[in-house]
Amino acid sequence: MGHGDPSVFPCFRTAPEAVDAVAGALRSWEHNSYSTCVGLEPARRSIAKYLSHNLPYELSPDDVYLTSGCAQAIEIICSVLARPGANILLPRPGYLFYEARAVFNGMEARYYDLLPEKDWEVDIHGVQALADENTVAMVIVYTYEHLAKVAETARKLGIFVITDEVYAHLTFGERKFVPMGVFGEVAPVFTLGSISKRWLVPGWRLGWIVTNDPNGVFQRTKVVDSIKSYLDISSDPPTFVQGAIPNLLENTKEEFFDKTVKILRETSDICWEKLKGISAITCPSKPEGSMFVMVKLDLTCLQDIKDDMDFCCRLAKEELVVLLPGCAVGYKNWLRITFAIDPSSLEDGLDRFKSFCLRHSKPTK
Repeated sequence: MGHGDPSVFPCFRTAPEAVDAVAGALRSWEHNSYSTCVGLEPARRSIAKYLSHNLPYELSPDDVYLTSGCAQAIEIICSVLARPGANILLPRPGYLFYEARAVFNGMEARYYDLLPEKDWEVDIHGVQALADENTVAMVIVYTYEHLAKVAETARKLGIFVITDEVYAHLTFGERKFVPMGVFGEVAPVFTLGSISKRWLVPGWRLGWIVTNDPNGVFQRTKVVDSIKSYLDISSDPPTFVQGAIPNLLENTKEEFFDKTVKILRETSDICWEKLKGISAITCPSKPEGSMFVMVKLDLTCLQDIKDDMDFCCRLAKEELVVLLPGCAVGYKNWLRITFAIDPSSLEDGLDRFKSFCLRHSKPTK
């Protein structure tokens, strides 16, 4: 319940069409050599077409750069934006790999809050207070209306937007996924993505950087040249996986995506109902997307528990249940729970979680 890879469970296996696409690429004997540094053109063309479906403009293959998973995309963007004295605005809670890569490249990481009482929207005023003349970009993920505000804020501050869309389309509430690239004409956007989550194949290591920039800002500022230069000296995603991308994107049936979303909706419902019965935690809102839920620990209800790390270590030792402590995502005394596991295992894990909380609860007076 602390891991972000559901592919180990039979109910979260990838689509047969994806497997066939990779097998076909291997059997073609055409993808055993090195690829070009930016990625194979047919793969980039297919990704451009796939991502253009939800945009008011068309992407071209030249807007797409293939990477070894989204992790390398983050690594590249942090490297090309780095300069002496630069800072980058990151969400809290968030993915700490952004901080690691930013600091590694000499940038200062500044954190703006996501507001749990507002369905984890960006604290816009906090962003404006953090940004200065050395701010190069901000990282974000939201609703259409909120993204419009974020884009306008980025425009006013003169910064780029980095949108991490690895969980694109994995939504199961009332609100649909909206790509930040929709607002590329307001503020230039880097879209980072991969096939890892939607196709449930994180081990295939195929991601991308896409420049949503109809106004050509990335070209004029030479950022695109820097991306290409970085790719010239870095490793490429597997050529046979690149070769599989056109068939994978074109042939995967909607039934596969619908099944994945249906299971995630079911497991998020299980998670929500089970968590409501545990007095030591608070879940601000029901999850409507991705694979995780954040819950707040009420340490005043617990005895002999110092913080979220202590809680998770004891839970693992006593109940053999692993959760991610909030401090690992920048939110101390919160917990991140993964619900992208098979329903029976999730119920068992949450029951053990509840038993642990009851056992460590302070006695009522």
